[in-house]
Amino acid sequence: MVKRIIPAVVSVMLIVFILSLGACSLATVPSTSPPPSTSQNASIMPINPTWTPPQTLQQPVLPDVSEVVAKVKPAVVAINVEIVTYDVFNQPTKTEGAGSGWIIDEAGYIVTNNHVVAGADSVTVTLEDGGNFSAQKVQTDPLTDLAVIKIDAQNLPALDIGDSSVLEIGDWLVAVGNALGMGISATSGIVSALDVSLAESPGQTLFGLIQTDAAINPGNSGGPLINMAGEVIGINSIKIAQVGVEGMGYAISINEAMPVIEKLITVGYVVRPWLGVGLATVNQMVASWYNLAVDTGALVTDVASGSPAEKAGLRAGDVITAVDGKEVASAGALVQILNSYQIGQNVEIAYWRGQTKNNASLTLGESPPPES
Repeated sequence: MVKRIIPAVVSVMLIVFILSLGACSLATVPSTSPPPSTSQNASIMPINPTWTPPQTLQQPVLPDVSEVVAKVKPAVVAINVEIVTYDVFNQPTKTEGAGSGWIIDEAGYIVTNNHVVAGADSVTVTLEDGGNFSAQKVQTDPLTDLAVIKIDAQNLPALDIGDSSVLEIGDWLVAVGNALGMGISATSGIVSALDVSLAESPGQTLFGLIQTDAAINPGNSGGPLINMAGEVIGINSIKIAQVGVEGMGYAISINEAMPVIEKLITVGYVVRPWLGVGLATVNQMVASWYNLAVDTGALVTDVASGSPAEKAGLRAGDVITAVDGKEVASAGALVQILNSYQIGQNVEIAYWRGQTKNNASLTLGESPPPES
């Protein structure tokens, strides 16, 4: 009896074991059937049904600066100056300086900055081909920091003049000049800002400047700022050199410069409406020091004999605050306002003398030629 029960039990256990394996297999094998569709899933649409994979972006084409430089370089010159000073024992000391310039006329007229040649006892111009010429004439306009040099040469390559009024921020530019006095070189950049006003020295402000990030270094002064058509659109003038300030060079716009350049070539100096006073800008420190009634305006430092200012009764120490109702906040602002008038035009000057405000009517004269 026992012998019959044992095989039966073993058989049952085997059957249970086989059935349990089948159940485990069915439980662990994942279903490959897709989930049943619903009306909600069927209505889902792509966010942008027109989207297609992006095409490969083309790289921007940068301007060919080499062609521009090759075009203008023959007309850019190096300028070397020599200044003689005397020490306390009356012994002469020679100081040398370097700058840049560019040929504006094939008959030997070269444009540069006033500060490049101011006070020089000798001025030498070196052309690209190595030719050296001593300046025959140097005509300057300190107010705008411009100068024209005349050398004895003909058939020189002259640069084309552009139009600085069409410049836009971001336009490409090339600065060419005698950087560091090491020969003609070029740097490139863009227009960073337009119509900038900046004080170059006490009592002197330059207007309508072009700001660029093209590197402008010592020796570049007077060289041309060129557009991509190879035209002069500015004259490199000054560079901010302060800790933490980078990529800020300045050029006098050619539209501001050309009337002055033409006068320097044809007349020898620039004729302007003339008040006949020396000026300084009034600020809080100046007002406190001189006990002035106002802390802005143009302080009269001296009055020329026989000038319109003297005839109108102005004196040193007066502070001019308005011209024909136009506010005067600084010496530079007064100069800019006066230059908008014509020689012989009548103007009304508002000024303070001590603690009293006064008015004077005068007729603007003609600026005298600079002392030779």
